[in-house]
Parts: sequence; structure tokens; C-alpha cells
Amino acid sequence: MTDLEGGLDEPEDLQPAAGSLKLVGDDDTYDASAWETATAAVLRKARRLGEDAPDSDVWAALARTTLDGIEVAPIGQPSDLDGLTSSGRPTRTGAWDVRTPLVGDDAAAVNEAALVDLDNGATSLHLEIEPGTDLAVALRGVLLDLAPVSLERPGAAQSEALARLLEDTPNDPHPGNNLSADPATALTFGEGIPDGGRSVADSFVETVRRAQSLGVLGAVVDGTALHDRGASDAQELGWTMAVGVHYLRLLTDAGFSVDEAAALIEFRYAATDEQFPTIAKLRAARRLWGRVLEASGASEVPQRQHVVTSRAMMSKYDPWVNMLRGTIAAFAAGVGGADAVTVVPFDERLGQPDAFGRRIARNTSSLLIEESHVAAVTDPAGGSYAVEKLTDDLAVAGWAELGRIEADGGFGEQAAAGVKERVAAVRAQRDEGVADRSRPLTGISEFPHLGETLPEREPWGRAGIHYGSAYEDMRAQPTSQPVFLATMGPIAAHTARATFATNLFAAGGVAVEAAGATSDTASVLEAYAGQPVVCLAGTDAAYADWGADLVAALRAAGASYVVLAGKPGDRTVTDVDDSCAMGVDALGFLGRIREELTR
Repeated sequence: MTDLEGGLDEPEDLQPAAGSLKLVGDDDTYDASAWETATAAVLRKARRLGEDAPDSDVWAALARTTLDGIEVAPIGQPSDLDGLTSSGRPTRTGAWDVRTPLVGDDAAAVNEAALVDLDNGATSLHLEIEPGTDLAVALRGVLLDLAPVSLERPGAAQSEALARLLEDTPNDPHPGNNLSADPATALTFGEGIPDGGRSVADSFVETVRRAQSLGVLGAVVDGTALHDRGASDAQELGWTMAVGVHYLRLLTDAGFSVDEAAALIEFRYAATDEQFPTIAKLRAARRLWGRVLEASGASEVPQRQHVVTSRAMMSKYDPWVNMLRGTIAAFAAGVGGADAVTVVPFDERLGQPDAFGRRIARNTSSLLIEESHVAAVTDPAGGSYAVEKLTDDLAVAGWAELGRIEADGGFGEQAAAGVKERVAAVRAQRDEGVADRSRPLTGISEFPHLGETLPEREPWGRAGIHYGSAYEDMRAQPTSQPVFLATMGPIAAHTARATFATNLFAAGGVAVEAAGATSDTASVLEAYAGQPVVCLAGTDAAYADWGADLVAALRAAGASYVVLAGKPGDRTVTDVDDSCAMGVDALGFLGRIREELTR
């Protein structure tokens, strides 16, 4: 090979000697107090920390508390690892199973979509099809020895139909196939139970025994069923442990060993766009199940996790944002060690997902695996102070929830009633955050696009809550009259509050008509067209200077309800009917505005 002038010499050693690679300089000896000082300076500049407050107050200023009451610090520290009570790490090596969801009642259409998915990156299928749909037609041409199939909350007949297909497979069926028996969800949430004279327990045991004879999985512990009703992470963990324990009891009573029973169960969890809590939840789930099996006298049987991106977080409006939510959730699921990941198509809230929605969903995992190499490292979050601490905190909280369920007699009506009551309390707490936008929803409560045209999809839907449904209900019935935005002063002066108010009104399906650049009361009145609701938007100085005169003039011209963008008071304007500022109960405010516009 010819040497090139100016080239670099070949290194003598491809790797530095152990301990010789320095990533920091000799003077780079920073500690927590240095971080506090730098952070405090930023917060004071942003007026989030008082000038006289000690630098150490940054921890409280930046910490947040989860719905489970767990305080999450802004950064992790080595001391976070002191006193941890749980241990265990994900064991998946390499790529996760890309499991695409298929929905509907048209077996031929489901089959067409299944074959397209499997030809373009999917490695397994998750079917949510109506009872009576011909499963043989839906899975025609699917090689069940290579591409496993799981079912969404099937009845006994659907599980049996899949079992017959697996039985007829020329080769041994893939061990990841799952007959997906899930009586706990059916009994708890009234989604139908098997009939035919058999008890629910007998039907469950027969399905799992059939799965064992086929060499596939037989049961699902479905945490998404509780998540879809508003549960917190710890509640989802505690619930799945309780259901898992219930299934172990049913199966061991029927003659299975604990090891045999545990090996036939798959756990299904929800992944949200809250990245670190999702990672920690999945890691905590493995620790909790390991502790259950240890207490049951089992050997080490790893928990198998199928993770589905949250449907509750998905929005109907500005559905394109769902692509971002799904990507973050899928990333968190992969990093958290999920064995299989299902990305819900971005357009599912609009109806039955089309080919584009399904393609984006399956490609999300493909890009994370093949281009971002997220699956190249086992448990990449392991060792992170913050993640390890949150994992342990969630494991402790999940175990406490399991204890509450067991104290109510274990899985059954009494325990389920307690679970539902606690979930309702968490849902109310979350709703408060959504209402005052301390839990912002992009495209819904923040930055809504009022004039968007939504993609059209074939009708289809499923039960469950959606975090932004209160805003979406308003958007579905926009007001016929706009609010007059009485902008005060030049654009540069009023744009911040005008934008804030415009976005807030749009979140509730209310359009605005703005006065534009103005200089005095007369110029605002020139743009006013008699709208009953008026919102002043300007600086505090403008409010103090000519806000009161403007309010009086607008009332005289026909305004019946005057709103101030900002906080009313002696330094701004007092003669207003309502106001909006950061922290306002947006849903309550929008309800009042809509009521005034319909008078």
C-alpha cells in the first residue's frame, strides 16, 4: 500500500492501557456544591430562585414528585446507591422482538397487513380482533415457527383457534407464541369471560396446559389494562405482581410446578413518553417478580416482558405528535430491557390505523435497533445513579401496592375494588395537573393547531382513558363565536401574552380575532367588532397606563365579559371578569369562556 504524504502514523496500540485514559483534567474536581452554585445562578436569572435563597435550594426547586409520591432529584449522585433494597438487571441481549399490532374484524385485511409487516421488519404479531373473526384466514401464510403471535384479551375460543393453528404448523411453533389466557382482566373489568359450562379457573388452566404441550406461552399478566384506566407506575407494578401470584396459585393447584408455571407467563406493561420512569418501571418489574418467585421457592425464571406504548398518552388532535411520544416510549422500553415492543400507530386515536401508520410504528423499533444501536448494550441505564434510585423506589412502591392487595385477600372482588379506588384517586391527581397544564400535553393543552385537518380513518376504537380527553371534547365542538384579543401596544410588547392567550383559547376550541398593533384605546376600538368576550393582552405597564380606560370603552361598545391576560391588581387592571396566567385552571377557565360565548 502506497504511503500518503501528510497522513497519520498507525497507532502502536489500538487501546490505551488500563487506567491511562483520562477523561478530565487534573483541575476538574467538581462536587455537588459546584453544581449547586452554577445551577442557582441560572435559576436566579430565570426568577425561579430568590436572590437571598441558599444555593442548596436548587434541589427542591428542580425536584419533581411522581404520581406515586416518589421524589425525583434533578441529578443523580453516588449517595443515591446507599441503602437500596432491591437488585437485578435486565438480561435481554441483542434486538428486541418487533411486535406489530393488528386490529379489526376483517380477517382478509388483517392478513394482508400482517404479511406486509412481516416482510418489512416485524418479527412477531399482536392481534386484537373481534370474536368470531376467522383466525386461520387472518394468519394465512404466516410462518408460526418463525413469527410468533400473541392475542389481546382473547376468549377461550380464540385461544383454542390459535392452538389449533400451532398444532398444524409443520415445524415446532416458535416458543414466543402465546395463547394469551387472561381471565384476571376479564373478571376485573367486565370484558367478558369464557362460558361453555367451565369455570374461569378451569378454562385458564386448560389453555395453559394446552400451551405447555405445544411448547409455547399460555398466559398474560396484563398491566396495560390497569394503565389504560389511569393507574400510576407503582399501581401497575403491584397489580401485575398480584395477578401473577394468582396465576401461580391456580396453576400450582392444578399440578404445575412453580418453575413450569412461571415459564408459561408473559407480562405486558405500558411504556409512556416519561422516559426514565418507564425505564425504571420495567427494571423494577423484573426485581419484583424475581422476589415473588424466590418467595415461592422457584429457581431463577426470568420475567418475560411484552411492552406496549401507552394508548392513554395518545392524542386525537395533532396526531403527528404521537410519533414522538411513541418513539420516546419505544426507546425507554428497549433500554428498560423489554423482550418484545409494540409501538401503537400514531393514528390509532382516529380509527383503524392505515398502512402509513403501521409502517411508521414498526420502523420506529427498526430505527432504534438498526441505526441508533439502542439494543447493542444490555441494560444501558444500569449503574446510572438516578435510574438505579428510581428503580428501587418504584420497586418498593410496587411491593407496597402488592401488600395492600394481599391484605384485601389477594386477587378477587374486594381487592379489585380497592385497586379501582386507588387508581381513581391517581387519575384525579393527574387530571388536576392536566387541567392547570403543569402536566402539559403538546398539541392538546399546549400549542394546539385549531385549524388543522385531521387524517381520515375507518371507524374503530377501544375502551380506556386519554389524558387529554377533556380538551379534546371541547375541540370537537368549537365555539361559533371568537374571542376578541384586545392587543395593547406594538407587536413586540404584546406578543408574549397574546400568544399565551391565543394558545390557551385554542386548547378549548375557541378562536380569537386580534386587534394587532395598537397605540391607544381608539385604535383597539377600531378593530373591535362587537364580540361578547374580550381578552386584554399587553404589558403590565400598558395595563396600568390605559387598561382601565380600555376596559370601560369596550364594555360601552358591547363587551359583556372581559378577561385579562395576566394577573389583575392595583398594578394592572382590576375591573375585569376573569383572568388567565401561568398556573390557571385551564379547563375551568375555558368552560367559563365557552359558556359566555354561547349566551
